[in-house]
Amino acid sequence: MNENKKSNKETDSFLNPDVIKYLGLGTQLAGTVAVMVLLGYWLDSKFDLKPVLTIIFSFLGIIVGMYQFIKTVIKSDK
Repeated sequence: MNENKKSNKETDSFLNPDVIKYLGLGTQLAGTVAVMVLLGYWLDSKFDLKPVLTIIFSFLGIIVGMYQFIKTVIKSDK
């Protein structure tokens, strides 16, 4: 019976609102980078500039994603 209480306590701590705030940050960062890479790839194929725009948009996606990540973490710490 004590194991059930311990298990429920662990689940409750995992579902803590403080933890839930951070669960989507990695997905948000990866999604931002992926969308920017795909946009760069599509523009490269449209304008026949093969790796140039993909590389530029990849770095832009990393920068924007990290900015959003840091902004969210700082905002949630307050």
